[in-house]
Amino acid sequence: MTVEVTTLANGMTVATESMPHLETATLGVWVGAGSRSEAAAEHGISHLLEHMAFKGTTTRSARRIAEEIEAVGGEINAATSVENTCYYARILADDLPLSVDILSDILTRSVFDPEELERECHVVLQEIGAADDAPEDLVFDMLQERAFHDQPIGRPILGTPETVASFRREHLTDYLDRHYLGSRAVVAAAGRVEHDAVVALVEERFAEFSTGTAPEEAFATWTGGEAREIRDLSEAQLTLGFEGRPYASPDHHAAQILATVLGGGMSSRLFQEIREKQGLCYSISAFHWGYRETGLFGIHAATGEGDLDRLMEGVAAEVARTIEAIDEAELGRAKAQLRAGLLMSLESPVSRASQIARQMLIWGRPLTTREILEKIEAVDREQVLRLAGEIFLGSEPTLAMVGPVGGAMGAEAFVERLARRG
Repeated sequence: MTVEVTTLANGMTVATESMPHLETATLGVWVGAGSRSEAAAEHGISHLLEHMAFKGTTTRSARRIAEEIEAVGGEINAATSVENTCYYARILADDLPLSVDILSDILTRSVFDPEELERECHVVLQEIGAADDAPEDLVFDMLQERAFHDQPIGRPILGTPETVASFRREHLTDYLDRHYLGSRAVVAAAGRVEHDAVVALVEERFAEFSTGTAPEEAFATWTGGEAREIRDLSEAQLTLGFEGRPYASPDHHAAQILATVLGGGMSSRLFQEIREKQGLCYSISAFHWGYRETGLFGIHAATGEGDLDRLMEGVAAEVARTIEAIDEAELGRAKAQLRAGLLMSLESPVSRASQIARQMLIWGRPLTTREILEKIEAVDREQVLRLAGEIFLGSEPTLAMVGPVGGAMGAEAFVERLARRG
């Protein structure tokens, strides 16, 4: 399978991968603007705009948008992240023209009716409330906020009740004009698609897409620190973060491997030690999120109030052990997990379209599967050990907790235990 790429006159990129054995296709528009693109007064507008795109255009009502795509058995959706927003449709391959027409309609001709906007703001306020009621979600927002304190990249994607309630139609159109530009938009399609046919459809339907230069975004700076919210819950939610690596860093794949060794499955160190041997939690994991100029390496677990300090001491011990030694068997398992995940994702048009779009936004070109596999295989034990030392000892940790955590060990105590290694 080969990715074909064409850049249109308005700066928009069209990238496709043909999977002719399928009967379906996924096509979407990825825009390189997300929550970190927002000014302080715009906090949450990227996510609200994603909602409002489906609330009616100059040619379709909100109901008609839903009915037209579902009349052919398709589905349409959208998602907002820190650095981009995507709008995509999953359809039978023969219905690809309809998906392009609807997506272009919602992205170039949305009316943002004030009554619809008022209703949707109310819906988002309920979504914010639901997130606040879910401690397993809230703790990740707290981690991000504390890791990048008082910066756009650290703000929760949903916004706040105050900012969301303040938005008017002109705020949406202004944000759209500044950020939804051909130069930072990628149309990606995967499945039973033909590149030239997709290009022709996009060229025709997205002719109105804006051109211009996007505003500069604030450079992210790691701050670290601690945040805890005491709640009467049966479990304490815990996240521990360290400054990671950008997605374009030579250490990006090493960071993924390190996260997998430490907490990437049932054979990982944290799962085996903290859950299996000590029985201190039901689940525990490690992860690495890369951003444009930084990253976040994190650990997440949930446990009872009485076990929280023991869990943190166990995590500190495993982190310290990882700084000192990683064996080849662990490295091999982690690489195998990453390879398998990558290769399995090639079988899904949704995953492929998303991968291609992100690669175009990050590197300006698609990466071949072989190229990625070679980068994973090139990571050696010395690189992972060096990176472990730099990540766990080189930046102030971020600790975020929700639940019965009033008397729990703090970030400073965790650092002290980590410093006692060996």
